[in-house]
Amino acid sequence: MKKIIFSTLALTLSGYGVAHAEQMNTFNGTSHNKTKMHHIDKRLRHIVRDLSLTGSPVRESHDLPHITDDKAQLGMELFYSKSLGGDQDSACVTCHHPVLGGGDNLSLPIGTEADSPDLLGEGRSNDAAINNPEGGPPVPRNAPTTFNTALWDQVLFHDGRLESLDKTATQNGSGAAGIRTPDSALGVADPLAGQNLVQAQARFPVTSREEMKGFEHDSYNNQQIREFLAGRLGGYGDAANDLDSPDYWLAKFREVFNAADGTAEELITEQNISHAIGEYERSQVFVDTPWKRYVEGDKNAISMQAKAGAILFFTPTENGGADCASCHSGDFFSDESFHNVAMPQIGSGKGDGADGSKDFGRSRETGQDADKFAFRTPSLLNVEVTGPWSHAGAYTSLKGVVKHMLNPQKAIDGYDFAQLGQTSIRNLDKLVENTQEARNHASFTISESDFTEQQADDIVAFLKTLTDPCVKDRACLAPWILDSDLISDPNGDQLNAVNNEGNLF
Repeated sequence: MKKIIFSTLALTLSGYGVAHAEQMNTFNGTSHNKTKMHHIDKRLRHIVRDLSLTGSPVRESHDLPHITDDKAQLGMELFYSKSLGGDQDSACVTCHHPVLGGGDNLSLPIGTEADSPDLLGEGRSNDAAINNPEGGPPVPRNAPTTFNTALWDQVLFHDGRLESLDKTATQNGSGAAGIRTPDSALGVADPLAGQNLVQAQARFPVTSREEMKGFEHDSYNNQQIREFLAGRLGGYGDAANDLDSPDYWLAKFREVFNAADGTAEELITEQNISHAIGEYERSQVFVDTPWKRYVEGDKNAISMQAKAGAILFFTPTENGGADCASCHSGDFFSDESFHNVAMPQIGSGKGDGADGSKDFGRSRETGQDADKFAFRTPSLLNVEVTGPWSHAGAYTSLKGVVKHMLNPQKAIDGYDFAQLGQTSIRNLDKLVENTQEARNHASFTISESDFTEQQADDIVAFLKTLTDPCVKDRACLAPWILDSDLISDPNGDQLNAVNNEGNLF
């Protein structure tokens, strides 16, 4: 990984006396404490200046939809519709609910064939596993958050199998060179990818039998299942009679796409469906964080403990820091690249290795041995609410994943299996073996230093300043949640999400 070099003189954290949060948060008004706090703020302000941080990844050149836009509103209704699930038992929101951090609050998702399709998050199960006799969550990777997907410019998915060939800043993958998808070869644009990375992403969950496609439509290839589902909504093609009221959708598409006389075949297409869903997802921009306020000049926006954590986060290892920013860089806190950080492998894997229990990550796309076990650097904006963490959801506490990054080998050796509240996860007996293989593979550049518990807590405190308060407030998130009382839903396919106590989200 690259190392960040500061133009200012590097100073160790111990020189500022910031090893103890209680010491930092206890201010008795003495000149000594004032001096320490002044030095901490001064050091952090130097870091902000040297890294040219603004506090927000949103720029004037971003073209972002608003949740009240017509296409975003249509996209939200489609996002919540089980009509887009092959067996009509799952929807996009099944794995990506706003109240659950734009994910599903599970280590590994349960998409199709759930015992209770509308129950999301803790308690969701598919114990019957009719087409999954080995039991356990069949989706092999953790559900990434939909929050701030409009701000990715280069790649989406853990392995980057959606990739902008332009990689132009602030354009969300749009550009003349196009977007590569799993439907095209590496480095080759998919002519049907759509207008941006998020629209391209919206076209793929319906092609996965474990996520949305189901097991009754294996004869359909990716494009065929998309067109089959569009025909279901429009009342034409092979699924013409699946819905009681296809005219419901035709009226909405005519209004949103400004085509009063348009036919279902013309308007309710897989391209228009994915575009609308993409606009809904792209409207989920949550970047108004305490860290942003601090960078903009409010010294009291974050705690002294968080400031100590920030210094650790941004300072290179050779200067006593954790060097997190060498990968989690910039205002978006991601270099949009791929790194092998030996995250624990749980679940079914992706069929890699001698027994198929491994997931080789980026190398599945590139074919390069050096890319084995490498996964995309996630953005850390709102990371507090987007767990469980890692490509397989192996860590269920933010401190757990921070401690892994500080010392991967120590974390592997002491992995706490009890943290996995989700039952029946496969291959737990192979976790250490599979993860150790990742740790031993090729070069490994994360320092394995002995950071203290307090330093890990300090970094966690900083990471929590990257949370937009809106994502923790149900009332604030309400515009992105489909209200069942306001939708007629004549086809009975709206997913009315409930928790394990039966209460609506």
